[in-house]
Amino acid sequence: MRGIPFIILLILLALAGCNVNTNTFDEQTIIQAKETAESYLKNNFESIHTITFSEDYSNPMGGLMIRGIVNENEKANFSIDIDIDSSQNKFYVGSIEKGKEFPERKDECKEKSCDY
Repeated sequence: MRGIPFIILLILLALAGCNVNTNTFDEQTIIQAKETAESYLKNNFESIHTITFSEDYSNPMGGLMIRGIVNENEKANFSIDIDIDSSQNKFYVGSIEKGKEFPERKDECKEKSCDY
């Protein structure tokens, strides 16, 4: 009988740990994040002619993730984690994940990201 309260406590802790942070972002924040992502992509990668954004902005950790494809190529996809400095109202690219056929980084931006 003493083990039952302990098991219930463990189950409750596990369920609380599974609570996903579901931040929602207003339209202006999403627009600014997309502008930051677009500027970053065009300034740091070769031959980007078009950028198509997805409508999924979720990030498992509760942050803002901008996803999409470039040059109308589904294999040239990307996910960009956007960091927001709310004190200065500035948006930064935290990290980027690129698909198999994503364009190469510009030579001058290989050692350090170019300004965006």
